[in-house]
Amino acid sequence: MSSKFRKVQGEKGFTLIELVIVIAIIGILAAIAIPQFSAYKNRAYQSDAKGNLHNIFLACKAYWADTAGTNACTTAIVAGASYGFVSSPSVTVVITAGTDDEADFEATAVHASDGTSTAYTIDENGAIS
Repeated sequence: MSSKFRKVQGEKGFTLIELVIVIAIIGILAAIAIPQFSAYKNRAYQSDAKGNLHNIFLACKAYWADTAGTNACTTAIVAGASYGFVSSPSVTVVITAGTDDEADFEATAVHASDGTSTAYTIDENGAIS
């Protein structure tokens, strides 16, 4: 019976301590990587919101060029095919000021998945803050 448990000559393997060390290293790396990944995702969501703001700004500029800046620019108007604004599914864009002409234009965008719920605003000069 004892012959069953004898170690075969030249058989190699990992010890328990080696396996524990490897698992600990993987755990440390995961603890560092996961928060960084979340930060990268939030930055991507914020970039998407900024991109939508820039696109609605350009669509309103095109709309005002067609109407001589006399009509109100709304999200519904510029979302049509002729002005090309298409909002991302998770981004809420609202034109908050300057709906009569481009002099006092302001719009705000927020991405629904952004963990910090950062709202960005674009002014009549195209500056996003």
